[in-house]
Amino acid sequence: MDLSKEKKKKLLFDMIFIRRFEEEAGKMYGLRKIGGFCHLYNGQEAVAVGTVAAMDLAKDYILTGYRDHGFALACGMDPKAVMAELFGKVTGSSRGKGGSMHFFDEQRHFLGGNGIVGAQIPIATGVAFAQKYNKTGGATAVFFGDGAIHQGAFHESLNMAKIWNLPVIYACENNQFGMGTSFKRVSSVEEFSVMGASYGIQGRKVDGMDVMAVYQAFTEALESARNGLPVLLDIRTYRYKGHSMSDPQKYRTKEEVEAYRQHDPILIYQDRLIAEKIIKQAEVEEMEGHIENLVAEAVAFAESSPEPALPTLFEDVYADAYPLETLRQGGF
Repeated sequence: MDLSKEKKKKLLFDMIFIRRFEEEAGKMYGLRKIGGFCHLYNGQEAVAVGTVAAMDLAKDYILTGYRDHGFALACGMDPKAVMAELFGKVTGSSRGKGGSMHFFDEQRHFLGGNGIVGAQIPIATGVAFAQKYNKTGGATAVFFGDGAIHQGAFHESLNMAKIWNLPVIYACENNQFGMGTSFKRVSSVEEFSVMGASYGIQGRKVDGMDVMAVYQAFTEALESARNGLPVLLDIRTYRYKGHSMSDPQKYRTKEEVEAYRQHDPILIYQDRLIAEKIIKQAEVEEMEGHIENLVAEAVAFAESSPEPALPTLFEDVYADAYPLETLRQGGF
């Protein structure tokens, strides 16, 4: 592990920040300041934070599904713009038009969430193809849930990735439930990591509740992917909240959720850093106070931001096309 003490502290900060941000987002939804769909990331913080710590977002890319808040923040998106997007304000990361499922930041190489189950998988495969074609030296990591792994696009993408030796990591955030159904009820093979074998792709099971385990797994997977060997990761994690804000969660017991909370990724990592004398409890409390201020500032910014003007409804719909002659000459 090549992480410095400061970087290890940063992992803790990022996980606590995501958790607190999500708790506030849930509160704002309850107050009807956030509308539409809202998929919270509580419990899965170690996956996003461990992944981003391993990646080089100057050349690597990340794509994910509709539960995208954690990755947006881990990639360094402005929390004010993220909260404003949830509020549907024009200062949001997608100008208030995307909402919870469509955060996006091209400069940070976060190519966004996607509201269509599994749709990001073939898109990411295309991004990886572009990286190989342009010889950027980077890799693409795409995240999807255990529900999306049964989509045909997943299998088609793995097949193409192997045929073309693309620099791509397919990462299943297996949080145990596809909406309200246990993955074990709908999966003929419960160990998703073995699915890659059908396409000659190496697979690995990862403890998604341990940020350092995620970091190590992605460090190794990135080395493989950049050498033209795609990787499939089955990352076992758990979401504390419902599938979305309207989910009554009748498909699991309170005891089950509480059992997972006893192995909370934030507390486990925090205790580890304290035991290793990397951080003190007083520093953690100071960190939490700073995070409270950041979240409060994000909410205040979102509340004070204006709604999108009506004419913006027709903006950002089409991209400027290349002139036909430019396309013919291959100048694009």
